[in-house]
Amino acid sequence: MTFARLASHQWAMSFSKRITRIPRPYDADLGAQVQIDGASGAVAELVQASAACSPYLASLIAREGDWLASALDTPEAAAVLTWDLDVMASDLPDQLRAAKRRVALITALADLGGVWPLEMVTGTLTDFADAACDLALKAALAPLISRGKLPGVTLDALDDAAGLSVFAMGKMGAHELNYSSDIDLICLFDETRFDPGDYAELRSGFVRAVRKMSGTLSDIGPEGYVFRTDLRLRPDAGVTPVALSMGAAERYYESLGRTWERAAWIKARPAAGDIAAGERFQEALTPFVWRKHLDFAAIQDAHDMRLAIRDAKGLSGPISLPGHDMKLGRGGIREIEFYTQTRQLISGGRDTALRLRATKQSLRQLAQTDWVDTATADELCDHYTFHRTVEHRLQMVQDAQTHDLPRGADGFERLAAMMDMDVAKLEATLHERLSAVHGITEGFFAPGTQVASDTLDPDMLARWRSYPAFRSERAQASFDRVRPTLAAGLEAAARPQDALAAFDGFLSGLPAGVQLFALFEANPHLVDLLLDVLTIAPPLAEYLGRNAQVLDAVIGGDFFTPWPGPDGMAAALDAQLAPLDDYEAKLDITRRWRKEWHFRIGVHYLRGLTSAPEAAVQYADLARAVVAGLWPHVVAQFARRHGPPPGRGALILGMGSLGAGRLSPTSDLDMIVIYDPQDQTESTGAKPLPARTYFARLTQAMVTALSVQTAEGRLYEVDMRLRPSGNQGPVATSWRAFQDYQQNDAWTWEHLALTRARVIAGPPDLTAETEAFVAAILQQPRDRATVLKDVADMRQRIAETAASASPWQVKTGPGRLQDIELFVQAGALLRGGPAFDIAAEIARLPEVDLCTEDQAQILAQAYVFAANVQLALRLVAERSPDVEKLGAGAIGIMLRAADAPSLQTAGAQLEQAFAASSALVDAGLSYDGN
Repeated sequence: MTFARLASHQWAMSFSKRITRIPRPYDADLGAQVQIDGASGAVAELVQASAACSPYLASLIAREGDWLASALDTPEAAAVLTWDLDVMASDLPDQLRAAKRRVALITALADLGGVWPLEMVTGTLTDFADAACDLALKAALAPLISRGKLPGVTLDALDDAAGLSVFAMGKMGAHELNYSSDIDLICLFDETRFDPGDYAELRSGFVRAVRKMSGTLSDIGPEGYVFRTDLRLRPDAGVTPVALSMGAAERYYESLGRTWERAAWIKARPAAGDIAAGERFQEALTPFVWRKHLDFAAIQDAHDMRLAIRDAKGLSGPISLPGHDMKLGRGGIREIEFYTQTRQLISGGRDTALRLRATKQSLRQLAQTDWVDTATADELCDHYTFHRTVEHRLQMVQDAQTHDLPRGADGFERLAAMMDMDVAKLEATLHERLSAVHGITEGFFAPGTQVASDTLDPDMLARWRSYPAFRSERAQASFDRVRPTLAAGLEAAARPQDALAAFDGFLSGLPAGVQLFALFEANPHLVDLLLDVLTIAPPLAEYLGRNAQVLDAVIGGDFFTPWPGPDGMAAALDAQLAPLDDYEAKLDITRRWRKEWHFRIGVHYLRGLTSAPEAAVQYADLARAVVAGLWPHVVAQFARRHGPPPGRGALILGMGSLGAGRLSPTSDLDMIVIYDPQDQTESTGAKPLPARTYFARLTQAMVTALSVQTAEGRLYEVDMRLRPSGNQGPVATSWRAFQDYQQNDAWTWEHLALTRARVIAGPPDLTAETEAFVAAILQQPRDRATVLKDVADMRQRIAETAASASPWQVKTGPGRLQDIELFVQAGALLRGGPAFDIAAEIARLPEVDLCTEDQAQILAQAYVFAANVQLALRLVAERSPDVEKLGAGAIGIMLRAADAPSLQTAGAQLEQAFAASSALVDAGLSYDGN
């Protein structure tokens, strides 16, 4: 909460009753010379003690004593009133200097007396800086406008400074100005509101206005100065003018912006001039500041900046209090700010809650979202408050822009008096706090190195250097730092050589390594996860090699939280897509989002956090969210060219495992598109299409959106063979044709397929009618003999083409998954209902006399057994695995899924289960006419 908003607050206690501390007088004689009319008690003591410690404050009290006497009644309101000035006043510069004196005085007394916390102290100084910049800028613009130096601009435009925005950077941007701070500004103008032909003259006028503003603020006159002003943070400051167009600035950052500039814009905000235009510019700059992936390479950039500052300032030595720089030295304020901002740069692209300006607020939010340990955040916040308090005391002495601790005993005596501490305690506290901050931040930026293990022999390392992941020197240096952690993880693996071979294969296919190695360096626990994936699940490892950015999600705050369910998944994807306008960007975002959740499901299963049935449901939830989430965006994109969908539009009917809500990691998506043009024969867009053609092409657009290979990969393979007439029919089916076909021409197997059909996306009214129609089809009376004969014939045709010699081929063959599913779907058709959850539906087979309850239990056990094995196989092996050649980790997952002590035992148990279930299906499908 900024000071301006606090000014109207009705405080319950007076200034005197809010005093919580008073400095010890350092120069009692100097303090005794200061008197404030009407001041007594704690107020008088605070005023005199402050003057006794600071010659600068003594001079301010002597000069502004009359104002101070009344200001102390309501210090918050008095401070705000100091900058209630007239832009057009000829003596505005002197009025601003007088206001600065008064703000400095009231702020110092409120700070020294503990009346205001640190945030209010820095907020007061910042709010005045905002007001001073705005007043000085508009005062500079007014004569230029009056003389016609800004083409097309009238004095009415002065309210928003004619499109010129002043961005507060650094501490001013974060509302953290110190007592004697300079202010860092970037001045940009919105060129889009002007005629392009006037650009050169406008820029020249804005440059003059900015220079005049800067002079008003920083020139020293008889009345002092307002703020030292620094304009060098602007893009390419060595060659660019002090006022740039927003378009030019945006192009610079997009093409040439550096990490330190990204960090600078974290704290930036439009503080004066055209605030609305400034906010629009910052919104446009978001992709530059906040990267879409976790940016752990920023750690090295920030560390390099730290070292460069130390070297330039001669601050590389150990902590020694005399002359130590509280801002830039080891363990200083900048260390805490770098630590915080780097953490924000790493993760703020994904977690918008981290896009904060204030240091302490950002630290607390980092802790809240588990990016920083809470105890560490609390400790750094406490050190930051102390460091800033010391900094203010140092600057109050002579209004000097200093951050250096005293070099002599007298200086420490004065500082200790201002802190109301004895010298020994102050020095001990300073050393302890500086060392603590240095320990925390150095451990983050430059963790200690270890001696590399012999596991990584020189020949292998030499080969790795030729891989694409090592093409840059930066990647090689980052890998060298993380190499000991990798070596230790490899040595700890159950089969080190297998793990090493798997890691070698992973590295060879990795397109780039800088970000990944930096990620491992900052998060060593991810090495263990990577090696688990490499040695247990080669397909998942291959997926990870192509999509290494999914590791970002592992260290996100919600990777190990409970599954959000289908509604939560739909809402999560919608939140990703809703802000986007570009269609291709939506496809890319969906692919990245799906990758992370797909990886999460696999990791949770491998780590034993979910069961196979739970993972199957989660894979289906993910697929449904993708289909339902993309469908309206595909429709909208298609409609831009060809108009809105005719009639009631179209829906997507999920079939097979998608409709049933049970998928494996490698499942295709079985879908049917049904449309209802009603009486509309063609669309109404710029390029209208006949209704049938419209929906056929719309369906193809959806299939392309899901299955086309882009730089971000593909989403899913799509199978539409379950549509009426299969591959011979149109890719999209009209609602009337679907009804007619299902009522008059569909085969038994097509009605079997409807037992697992569910609408995934589409208009509510068409969805409701389709669901009611499918339910009615399933409830039609059936001839038992016909159904069972048709299913038996289907089963025979499948058996003739299925290669089921291995017990690990659990999907097709007698007594296996597909066989049991057909049997259960037959039961559902005879019963007149759906069969979404096969394991649950098996228990209902006795209702239609297909087996006894005891037989149903045997069948259910066989089905669950095979389904668990199938999901594990899809994660740890290829579709046609040689199970005997799996690694130890993969075998362990297989044995966990089979609940067996060995592969031989598991294989034998599978064969026994298949034989038993096959016999039960044989018996159930036999019909004797009774």
